[in-house]
Amino acid sequence: MNSVSKEEKNKGSFGKEAKSWILSIVSAVVVALLIRTFIVELYVVDGPSMQPTLQDGERLVVNKFIYHWRDPLKGEIVIFRYPRDHSRDFIKRVIAVGGDTIEIKDGHVYVNDALVNEDYIAEKTRTEYPKATVPEGTLFVCGDNRRNSLDSRFPDVGFVPLELVKGKAALIFWPIDNIASLP
Repeated sequence: MNSVSKEEKNKGSFGKEAKSWILSIVSAVVVALLIRTFIVELYVVDGPSMQPTLQDGERLVVNKFIYHWRDPLKGEIVIFRYPRDHSRDFIKRVIAVGGDTIEIKDGHVYVNDALVNEDYIAEKTRTEYPKATVPEGTLFVCGDNRRNSLDSRFPDVGFVPLELVKGKAALIFWPIDNIASLP
């Protein structure tokens, strides 16, 4: 008569339970990677270029999904790969989009010959930028802290190709007392 001992039953049960746990963990990791790759990612603000809007060390939720459906809009804060070194990410505000004219003179920014109300900057822009048309498929971006920002005003960044844009900064979630949604 074939009988199964209690130990053999437990081994079989343990094997099924372990297999179930492994499958659950692998599934969770795959879902997390898909979410991080295509939907949202967490970022840490590094440096003062977006002050006073964003502070060094703040943590952000970045919406990576939105730009699969539409292009960035003026005023949005975007994360993009630095054109000279794709391993580095920059965070800046969209000032103008493809087809717009941009000019910075006398401390003021003009898009399509209209003065831009920049209530989010602490100090006027000191640098000048000659009138230029933003090429289609690119963005003109600036940091909110114009005195301490490497952005489209400088040749190292220039007009940012849309394919380098990773996502839209959507929410400050840390420190907890600074929780806020972003434009």
